[in-house]
Amino acid sequence: MTRTILSLILLGLSLFFAYAWYTQYFTWLACFNEAGRCLDTDTGVIYLAQSGPIWLSLSALAFVLSACLGWRALTSRR
Repeated sequence: MTRTILSLILLGLSLFFAYAWYTQYFTWLACFNEAGRCLDTDTGVIYLAQSGPIWLSLSALAFVLSACLGWRALTSRR
């Protein structure tokens, strides 16, 4: 039961990190300059190209852990 709950929490974190990757990196992909920065003039926020791989790796790590724990939770019930 604990593995199932933890797996669902990690799945939620994976979705959150994927959404953060999309909003912080992917939507501004065409705006980055050669220094890896993008300025949103409407809000005054500077987006960094280095954040993309970090958000994506956090999402992938949380998803893999969720899948492993979910698989162990399903196979241990048999």
